[in-house]
Amino acid sequence: MKEEIRKKWEILEEGDRRIREREADWEFIERQPPKIRAALKYYIKEGDIRIAAKLSGLSLEGFREKLREANVPVIT
Repeated sequence: MKEEIRKKWEILEEGDRRIREREADWEFIERQPPKIRAALKYYIKEGDIRIAAKLSGLSLEGFREKLREANVPVIT
C-alpha cells in the first residue's frame, strides 16, 4: 500500500515538474544573476519554494516575484 501511494506521488511530482519546465521563460532565467538563476532552476526541478528562496538570497515574497517574472507556475 505504501509503495503504491509513493509511486502515485512521484507521478504527480513529475507532472508538476514538467509543467514548470514547459511554462518557464528560460531566456529570462538565463539572464538572472547566478544565485537567482540557480534557485529558479532548483525550484523548477524540485518544487521546494522555501529552499529555492533561501538559495536565491531573496525573501519568500521576493522569490515568488521572480517566479512570476520567469512565468514559472507555483503548483501546490
